[in-house]
Amino acid sequence: MSHLIAAPDEVSLRALGRTFAAVLAPGDVVYLEGELGAGKTVFVRGILSGMGYSGVVVSPTYTLAEEYPTAAGPVVHYDLYRLQSPHELELLGMREHADGRRICLIEWPGRGQGHLPDATWVVTLCYADKGRAIAFTGQRPLPQSLAGDT
Repeated sequence: MSHLIAAPDEVSLRALGRTFAAVLAPGDVVYLEGELGAGKTVFVRGILSGMGYSGVVVSPTYTLAEEYPTAAGPVVHYDLYRLQSPHELELLGMREHADGRRICLIEWPGRGQGHLPDATWVVTLCYADKGRAIAFTGQRPLPQSLAGDT
């Protein structure tokens, strides 16, 4: 099931993330795809906010992984952009994090191809006009507030 939604600015992109958080459950794996600067980390900030996390959310560009405690359980945010080899995922603890108790949000999943758990959701962010277009493809229905255009 795939849906395309417009986000004209950063505020609406965060709001989409907050709404999308309602469909996520422990064990879910979300691939976040899009060009540099497309808003993947902004969207993650919205997801974490929607899960009740109120602290600072940093981009894991240099650390490669950041874990956040939320009301829905732990969420691990990966940014694989700087990954040199998919085998480095073992050093990041990917296998331990994909244990069914955490939600894994993975930016640049193509860099870990063949070594990542299967995605529950694929969220693709693209530049569109002055904002973004976000495509959601997943194994469960989106909330009605997100299901807009199909």
